[in-house]
Amino acid sequence: MEQRVAVITLPVEDLAASRSFYCSGLGWSPVFDNGEVIFFQFNGFVFALWSRAAFEADIRVPVARNGHTFAVAHNVGGRDEVDSIISLARSIGASILREPEAQPWGGYSGYFADPDGHVWEIAHNPAWEISPEGYTSFRS
Repeated sequence: MEQRVAVITLPVEDLAASRSFYCSGLGWSPVFDNGEVIFFQFNGFVFALWSRAAFEADIRVPVARNGHTFAVAHNVGGRDEVDSIISLARSIGASILREPEAQPWGGYSGYFADPDGHVWEIAHNPAWEISPEGYTSFRS
């Protein structure tokens, strides 16, 4: 198996509310939306919001009702961008889990949760490079 990710899917309780949060709130543009699943083209992979009922039917097991089992990270080029995105998330009703603050690893980050509790870290890591296309590269 190659070391890559093609799609990240978040199961959501209310697809319309999630559409509003991500599209109207965060300003994202879907590339596909059929009322059951919404796809967003990211830098090198696809991000999906899928109705929880359809997701559970597909995997044939119930899923946790709280998204706090992992975090999706969005890295940006500076501290001001972290503050701006956390502020935007707050303004559209996200739960702010941790206000942005300096980190012991030399960066700056904060966390919010979407309407289903999925955790997003907004981070600036000065040791990592972000290309003009949005690809983040690990540098030690």
